Amino acid sequence: MARPEFYTGEPVEPDDLWFRDDFIDLMWEKLNHQHVLVSAPRRTGKTSVMNHLVEKPRHGYCAVYQNVQDLAHPADFFQTILDNFYEQNQDLVQRIARGRWKLLEDALAVVRKNVDSVSAGGFKIALRQADPQWKSNWKRHGEDLLRAIRQEGRRVLLVVDELPDLILNMRDLEVSPVREFLAWFRVQRQSPRPSADVIRWLLGGSVNLSSTLDELGEVDCINDIAVEPLPILSDEQMTEFVSRMLGSRDVPFKRNVPKQVAKRLGRPIPLFLQLVTQDLFRSWRAKPRVIAVKDVNSVFDSMISSQAAQDKLQHYHSRIKLHYLEPRQSAAYLVLGQLSQSDATGITRRGLQDEFNRHLDEMGVKLTASEQRRQFNQLMRDLENDFYVVEIAGDSFDFASGLMKAWWKKYYA
Repeated sequence: MARPEFYTGEPVEPDDLWFRDDFIDLMWEKLNHQHVLVSAPRRTGKTSVMNHLVEKPRHGYCAVYQNVQDLAHPADFFQTILDNFYEQNQDLVQRIARGRWKLLEDALAVVRKNVDSVSAGGFKIALRQADPQWKSNWKRHGEDLLRAIRQEGRRVLLVVDELPDLILNMRDLEVSPVREFLAWFRVQRQSPRPSADVIRWLLGGSVNLSSTLDELGEVDCINDIAVEPLPILSDEQMTEFVSRMLGSRDVPFKRNVPKQVAKRLGRPIPLFLQLVTQDLFRSWRAKPRVIAVKDVNSVFDSMISSQAAQDKLQHYHSRIKLHYLEPRQSAAYLVLGQLSQSDATGITRRGLQDEFNRHLDEMGVKLTASEQRRQFNQLMRDLENDFYVVEIAGDSFDFASGLMKAWWKKYYA
């Protein structure tokens, strides 16, 4: 049996994906009769699960994957889907185009004519050449794409990762096109009804989509989609992971080592679990010995200032500026700064709300008491959904990740 690899940046390969079999079975069961949104914070394994569904499709589906986090217009969305279709299943694209869709036939003709000079992204350029007015005509082209797939009759799973980022990017440019796209997209998902359609949408989001749409007053635009949060790894699964990864490398360790890793991690972010276990292995390889609890603590303390962890943890700080609107953006930094300095009992909800209200006063933001409570509750819900905080005993909050708490205290408290 091959030794399992560490994955500290890229998604986990399907054959190395542990603890997700039941969730993957659930996804295919749901996809039999409806569209699905997989919700999970970044770095927790969502893309690895989606890649598994793409690379090991069931029920006769052809799956096409796209990440849309850097897109900002519906035209870009459909061009990206078509470009990935071309890259991942050219035969199906040829069949869809043949006699059914002139724009796609014209784009394919451009590619065939310039086959020796077409580079990466060349098909997307060909699509734009086939219609220079793509941004104005995105609805028509989107409808033509879905119609052509349905006429071909092959079951197609359209996997769209980081959809909330696309919506936020569109919102930051102009709100009205966002509402137009969301309403149009909902109609396309419902007509025909999913159980009678050959197309399924599997959407993924690291940003809380419901909160994003709530800010736009468009929550109803996703009430037809089954939302499935990616399950959090249990303490037992974390300890099994550490045991298997070290054991497969013949690293001797004391029985309480895997539990200490789980304890220091807190609510587990799989990426950090990989990083910690890899560092334990590297520590042993540099100085062979029986790994003990003190080695776990040493690795955690070193990781806080390591470049590898810095690159990953900085994302959690920066993304607040990208995805949280004021006054909740600056309030989020305030709350997390306070929590990073708390002891293991955290800070009570009342204490955090008082800090939030004082912050609004200092900013000169005048809200009614009920609106202050609503804004605070939404902030805490978003921080919890995004894996920053967790509610603990006694109606108090603390950082979800022990590693992130120590890092935040060191650099941002």
